[in-house]
Amino acid sequence: MSVLEKQKCVIIGSGPAGYTAAIYAARAGLNPVLFTGKEPGGQLMITTDVDNFPGYPAGIMGPEMMEDFRKQAERFGTEIRYELITGVDFTGPVHILTTESGKNIEANTVIISTGATAKWLGLDSEKRLMNKGVSACAVCDGFFFRGMDVAVVGAGDTAAEEASYLAKLCPKVHLIVRRNEMRASKIMQERVKNTPNIVIHWNSETVEILGENETEAIRIKNNVNGSEEVIPVKGFFVAIGHQPNTSIFDNWLQMDSSGYLIAQQGSTKTDIPGVFVSGDAADKVYRQAITAAGTGCMAALDAERYLVEHGIS
Repeated sequence: MSVLEKQKCVIIGSGPAGYTAAIYAARAGLNPVLFTGKEPGGQLMITTDVDNFPGYPAGIMGPEMMEDFRKQAERFGTEIRYELITGVDFTGPVHILTTESGKNIEANTVIISTGATAKWLGLDSEKRLMNKGVSACAVCDGFFFRGMDVAVVGAGDTAAEEASYLAKLCPKVHLIVRRNEMRASKIMQERVKNTPNIVIHWNSETVEILGENETEAIRIKNNVNGSEEVIPVKGFFVAIGHQPNTSIFDNWLQMDSSGYLIAQQGSTKTDIPGVFVSGDAADKVYRQAITAAGTGCMAALDAERYLVEHGIS
């Protein structure tokens, strides 16, 4: 394998975690190279109003926020490449990354910030009304639906948590469960069932989200008798899970059964020395821009310390 270039620090991914890692790595003199991947800016590029990130008192649009992050990373010398890393080789102490153009890069440190992608139902109306009442994050967007009826689809802990969170803001929360039971933990199921303004629709699935320019209602079908019902809601939250974008690290890095990379407790170190992980590629609990940015900072500091400890300058 011919190596065409050598880098001290390569960052894979360009959401809040990747750009924050780039800012810290660049300021530390690591001359980082950041590969944006196929979705520069990550999930925030399909997010409209961001009201919960500190420093933006008037709120900001997701794409505009990511543009600010990118400019700040570049200001300190980050080289940004709009390309995808398609393969890795973590066999030796120096890591080999392969780009989609077939170029091989030798990197002393690698920061993984590839994020995770929300799973969707696959409805045409779901795509059409994305960010127009349709969301995959109640903590991010629930505030906008205070005093309005909403729906959540899902049966696991995430769906139960989202429904419970929304129940504090909304007069009625419709929880759409495909089967006659939930997968959520017993304590979460009890919390949902004992919340008076959460209405559970068992054996049901969403057929369509109704509305032209904003979500107005959902049509659900009962899987037992085939009957359909239209429920007026202003918000529709899909809580059927996320898929971490970590497949290229299969058989290289330790990950859990869902594909989330596992970092050593209290750090961003993976089980391969010199390889670090930040953001939603490892975080299946919080999944917020601010927490992703925080771990991006941590990964850059961990990478800097690794290089110092190994006498790489």
